[in-house]
Amino acid sequence: MKKYTTGTGNAELGAAATKCNSRHMLPVSDWLSDLPENTQLTDLIEVQFKNTRKGYFHNAQHLPLEKGVQVVVEANPGYDLGEVVLTGKLVELQIKKNNIDASRYEIRQVLRIATEEDKERAAQAHAREHETMIKARELAKSLGLEMKIGDVEFQGDGSKAIFFYIADGRVDFRQLIKVYAETFRIRVEMKQIGARQEAGRIGGTGPCGRELCCSTWIINFSSVGTGAARLQNISPNPQKLAGMCAKLKCCLNYEVPVYEDASKLLPSRNIQLETKEATWYFFTSDPLAGTVTYSSDPQKAVNLTVLSAARANEIVAMNRRGEKPDTLEGTRGMAMELGYQTGHGDVTRFDKRKKRPNDRRDRR
Repeated sequence: MKKYTTGTGNAELGAAATKCNSRHMLPVSDWLSDLPENTQLTDLIEVQFKNTRKGYFHNAQHLPLEKGVQVVVEANPGYDLGEVVLTGKLVELQIKKNNIDASRYEIRQVLRIATEEDKERAAQAHAREHETMIKARELAKSLGLEMKIGDVEFQGDGSKAIFFYIADGRVDFRQLIKVYAETFRIRVEMKQIGARQEAGRIGGTGPCGRELCCSTWIINFSSVGTGAARLQNISPNPQKLAGMCAKLKCCLNYEVPVYEDASKLLPSRNIQLETKEATWYFFTSDPLAGTVTYSSDPQKAVNLTVLSAARANEIVAMNRRGEKPDTLEGTRGMAMELGYQTGHGDVTRFDKRKKRPNDRRDRR
């Protein structure tokens, strides 16, 4: 586990930062835990391993398992050690929510509750991860591969390791797997992840002051576009819209449905308002406040006037009937600060998608 320190050498701050990379991530509220028959409904349990990796297993031996208990589970090959995070009926709902095909997903069994010997062996294996990651990066670079080893996770018995890597294109790492297997004397599995998944595995604190959503509760990443920022009238500054992964922040999507519903009450931005004094052009809007700002010039902010959505729709209806009001009867003044800034790059660069191959796993 990586440790983050501060320039001031404050031990408490450094310890707090390491919690972002703890094992207690992606918690699920087990609201059925107080029901006596909950664990009798199914023998399935959800087990969490390092960072955000989880798996589902059968408690075929009916061991007395509850949240927080460390267990030894079947793996391929050998065994792995993880922590129980969910039991009972909610596990089946989690499998359904994560779109896991039960007919293709091999659900292995829980072998036993972890002993001190199991925990000590797993701790020794995990202690090798950072050194292995550094060496793995050097080996990948020596072979001239355009990829970055973002993290390494050892299996609980130390016989296998998953190498998480980031690459813009397809990488032929067949030779690299052979080198890794000979160098580290373990079974090797390569798994490609994206920038968002890497940020979730590393962890950190966002500008909101809270732990990153990707490292605490987000499981499936949704596409985030610049349209979400425009809809909410957020300043299109790439430095502010980008998260620690250098991609658009996931939280930009959180309030989009609210803004979409509120925007339905506003007239289209392509509609011009005709009055006897001038033609008015859409300038900006505030969906939550239910107001629209119009300008008398189609290109510049001239005679800005703020109208309520009801008044704007009323004028649109009058124009369709061939009628023109004398004035807009709105509030004259400055519209909201749009915050367009220069020198920070083009925000539309976030909408340019890179071709990424399908997730590939190779084992040896």
